[in-house]
Amino acid sequence: MTSPLNRRRVLGGATAAVIGLPVLAACAGDDNDSAADTSTKTSDSTGSAEPSAGAGAGALAATSDVPVGGCAVFSEQKVVLTQPAEGEFKAFSSVCTHQGCTVSAGSDGVIPCNCHSSKFSLEDGSVISGPATAPLAEVAITIEGDSISLA
Repeated sequence: MTSPLNRRRVLGGATAAVIGLPVLAACAGDDNDSAADTSTKTSDSTGSAEPSAGAGAGALAATSDVPVGGCAVFSEQKVVLTQPAEGEFKAFSSVCTHQGCTVSAGSDGVIPCNCHSSKFSLEDGSVISGPATAPLAEVAITIEGDSISLA
């Protein structure tokens, strides 16, 4: 025989739903994060960018598109370009290793992921702070003059 529905059971179930659903939603992956990003000429609130007029044909970006000590994200190519030091460029996957969100552009010396606050190194893609535990994968690039291209 089941016990009757009483005020204590109703309030207990409602409390579990109120607390549990936001926690589950925060932990769930969002498969649409990278698809929702739209490219713009300069970095915007999504951290996306697209090649500037200074980039050559077939180039991903112009060297001037990437700030020293910062990064620019190219969502369509799923690449983040960094410039850890003047004239030194690196590229990594822009897909966060925690839950697959797209990392954001930044100028504060790190590659930030705004979904869950992971931070990655501009120099080698390693994790500076989690929840991510794996580094961003390096992507090969070539630099010719002022143009950066995927290798």
